[in-house]
Amino acid sequence: MKILLVEDDSRLRSRLKDDLSRRGYAVDTADNGIDAEHLGAEWPYDAVILDLGLPQRPGIEVLKNWRAQGNTVPVLILTARDAWHEKVDGFNAGADDYVAKPFHVEELCARLGALLRRAHAQPTGVVTAAGLTLDEARQSVSLGGREIGLSGVEFRLLRYFMLHPGQVLSKTHLAEHIYDNDSERDSNVIEVYVSHLRNKIGAETITTRRGQGYVFGAPG
Repeated sequence: MKILLVEDDSRLRSRLKDDLSRRGYAVDTADNGIDAEHLGAEWPYDAVILDLGLPQRPGIEVLKNWRAQGNTVPVLILTARDAWHEKVDGFNAGADDYVAKPFHVEELCARLGALLRRAHAQPTGVVTAAGLTLDEARQSVSLGGREIGLSGVEFRLLRYFMLHPGQVLSKTHLAEHIYDNDSERDSNVIEVYVSHLRNKIGAETITTRRGQGYVFGAPG
């Protein structure tokens, strides 16, 4: 899944990006409101972590503009510990949840995970589909009780497939959701990773729609 992290504190931004990347997310970053608004409008992020105290354009204005444009991406705002009004303003502008600074990274990741699960109607951190079980907390996937070894990209790709069973997903769409913008997003490489997954979880689990993309599990 692809996350946009918007935070002007360079040390915090770098630390959070590393922590989120280790948890299997592709992470783009912005350090000001103007760049954040542009990225959020340009790319199909699965969620946004948005600091409200941003230079050039306040985070609350960025959020309001996204919502006015019909952008429904889940947004987790970062607020000052005692600024209750920021939380109220954030929710009124369309935020989905908040974390108050200072915070523990584990709390932020837990809230982010819950936000994404709600967006995909998954009540827990365990995703099941097509006989596979994916555990977000352990960053593991098992088939019939046997754990399957996956690379970071394979894990992100399989997680996206499992959260969208039965949907036709093009190579370009998949590349947009599993790579950050600093990575070389060659959509043709997706074929290679799909081939790797088929070898590990069964060729019949991912079918090809010629000229359209791939379908995971039974089409709906």
